[in-house]
Amino acid sequence: MTTQTIGARAADRGLAAPVEIADDLFGDIVLADRDAHFADWREQAAVVYLPTNQLWAITRFGPLKAALGDPSTFSSAKPTFNNFMNASLQGTALASDPPEHSALRKVLAGNLSPRVLRVRQDSITEHAEELVGAAVTAGGFDAAKLAGEFHARVITELIGIPRALRARMVPWGEAALNLFGPFNQRTMRHFVIAGDLVAWAKNVTPDELTEGSIGRAVFEAAERGEIPRESCSSLIHQYVAAGIDTAVASLGNVIGHLGAHPDQFEILGGDPSLTAAAFTESLRLESPIHAMGRLVTRDVEIEGTLVPAGAHVALLFPAANRDPRQYVDPDRFVVARNPLDHLSFGHGVHTCAGMGLVRMEAEALLQTLVRSVSALTIGPGRRKLSNLVSSWGSLPVTVTASA
Repeated sequence: MTTQTIGARAADRGLAAPVEIADDLFGDIVLADRDAHFADWREQAAVVYLPTNQLWAITRFGPLKAALGDPSTFSSAKPTFNNFMNASLQGTALASDPPEHSALRKVLAGNLSPRVLRVRQDSITEHAEELVGAAVTAGGFDAAKLAGEFHARVITELIGIPRALRARMVPWGEAALNLFGPFNQRTMRHFVIAGDLVAWAKNVTPDELTEGSIGRAVFEAAERGEIPRESCSSLIHQYVAAGIDTAVASLGNVIGHLGAHPDQFEILGGDPSLTAAAFTESLRLESPIHAMGRLVTRDVEIEGTLVPAGAHVALLFPAANRDPRQYVDPDRFVVARNPLDHLSFGHGVHTCAGMGLVRMEAEALLQTLVRSVSALTIGPGRRKLSNLVSSWGSLPVTVTASA
């Protein structure tokens, strides 16, 4: 359906023609200055049409939250931005809707519940203390590398993956989420590494995973008949594919924000109880995910714009999280803001299953930093352009040890 046809149908209903944006959502120009582009789109309309990508993009907080809460209208049948991946993900928790989604989600999220994670707290804290201690001794660190090493340690222990595979975790995670974009050069560059992850997840057996791990628990759930046996590999794949690159990005980003705002780091140092709030504010300010996809199942009106049934929608979390209709002075980083309603973890049935884990990691890392370091100074960094994730490729940090 052409935008002219959609415009004519909208006019018949007394609605405005859709706002068209010529930019490429996944192009280097947009990704290198994501927030500025998204802010421009957001102020033009609550939903805009991107003909280059053949996508409708929801930009404002209220409509985006409403879409996340309405899976019958905004189906997860098309969570990514290419047909190959959407077809490959059918039957997984990521690409299913209730009621099929419910059983898979129960296992996926149950293995990451507070009860399960609580027994990992000491180990997570030990990893944070070891890495930060080494950084303080060295006088500094690279935030991207530290975040990657920290999360790789945590996630391999949690899933029960052999330590020998730890070095493959971050590349696997980065490759998997780049494949969520369209078939551009970034996608094609990451196919081989992403395929390596798929092959490992497809062939891994319970005895290869540590006893008591959540990876082993997936197979045990299948043995109890709670999920189909064929779903085990997809769930284990999702633990790696959906959670690694976003977690690494979130951890590196919060260090970058604190380094760029020394006044806020000083506030945090004076009141370490704000570590959870500081991480929440960092997630709001810089959503690790650019967008996720949805398939519109019926004609729907979004703030005066008609989005037709069959449309492929991009949910722009970063645009919604900086919507001035929702937040005062939304482009400022304020550690005490504590915006618990942010949408970086999603909302509704597809709320991020791993959010408890990354919060636990972030709090352990930040609490260790503020105990050990009195000041952070960041140097010139390099952004890592990804089809789906906003993160640092490299960010040098100089530290001043606490007295």
